[in-house]
Order: sequence, then C-alpha cells, then structure tokens
Amino acid sequence: MADDRFNRSGSRSSKTFKPKKNIPEGTHQYDLMKHAAATLGSGNLRLAVMLPDGEDQNEWVAVNTVDFFNQINMLYGTITEFCTEESCPIMSAGPKYEYHWADGQTVKKPIKCSAPKYIDYLMTWVQDQLDDENLFPSKIGVPFPRNFLSIAKTILKRLFRVYAHIYHQHFPEVVQLGEEAHLNTSFKHFIYFVQEFSLIDRRELAPLQELIDKLANKEGR
Repeated sequence: MADDRFNRSGSRSSKTFKPKKNIPEGTHQYDLMKHAAATLGSGNLRLAVMLPDGEDQNEWVAVNTVDFFNQINMLYGTITEFCTEESCPIMSAGPKYEYHWADGQTVKKPIKCSAPKYIDYLMTWVQDQLDDENLFPSKIGVPFPRNFLSIAKTILKRLFRVYAHIYHQHFPEVVQLGEEAHLNTSFKHFIYFVQEFSLIDRRELAPLQELIDKLANKEGR
C-alpha cells in the first residue's frame, strides 16, 4: 500500500460528510445517470453496470464514479459518530490491513492518521478531482484526458477502502442503524462495476475478498 501509508496526533473531530456532487441537468452525463438509475431499479446489478450500447466508456465510468462517491459519502455519513479519533486511531480494514495517506501533491510521503482523518483527506481529494473540469469534463464535446481511466482507477481503489473500513470496523453499528441492506447493495454494485471494467487490482480487494466471493456465489445460484 505504498501510495497511502498514517499518527495518533491531532484531536480535531473531522466532519467528513461532503456535499453531494451533482451532475448538471441537460448534459449527456445527466441522461446517462438517469439511464443508470433506471437499470439499477430493475434489480439486475450485473446488467446495470454494463456499458450502454453506443456510449463512451470514459463517460460511463465518470458518471458511475460520481455516483459511488455520493453513495459512499452518504453511507459513511451515517456512522461518523462511531468512527472517531479514539475508536479508530488508525485507518484499518481488519488486523492485517492498514492504510496511510498520500496524495502525491500536498502529502508526498505517506502519513499515519486516524480513520476519520484519512477518510476526510480521501473524500476531499476525490471531490477536488470530480470538480476539476480538466479531469471530469461535464460539457459535451470536451474530451476526457488521455489518462482518465488511470485517474478513475486511483479514485475507485481509494473509495473501496472506505467500504473496507466500514465492513471491518463498523458493521455492528450499520446493522444497528438498519443500513445493512443499503450497504450490501451499494457494495455489490460497486464491485460488479469495477470487475466489469477491470478497475481495481485483485490484491487491493483482499480485505473484503471473502465477502466478494460470497456475493459472486450468491449470484451464481
């Protein structure tokens, strides 16, 4: 996990919940988002993640990346009171996996930090990428950068870590809040999507591999 390794210092209680990222109405991406929502409503998640006929893969990945950011943002927002500097002094996904933060720009050397601080850094960093018209153009005819898929892969790889932290450290609270079905559906959708377009290396998925295999087995029945 060299690109993101973290410090128990710093007591600020981080308010990680970010504003929802909206795709502008009237854009082609807005139409794609509505298409995605309609297909999701059918309940067939494998079908919902497939590239619609005649559509550009970059645009489809962009729209879904925004959607996953909003979903994870909302899910994490429901458990922030349980994810504190005291309860989660390190950003982990079970005993074997610890994440340290670096963004390659303001933080070049990976730093240890608490889970709320790490997730605050992560979500702010993702939000900045999504808001950058050079990286995520929303206007028709404006091309995506050549390295767009690589940018999207890094974002999705890091968003996965929030799911991993929630499942490993906060699942009892998720159940207590009655959010279990919502979390499972969101994660299943996310996994099917990244598998469909090979967007996250298998080794990055290791903290939740057992759950991912279980989802695949259920689908296969």
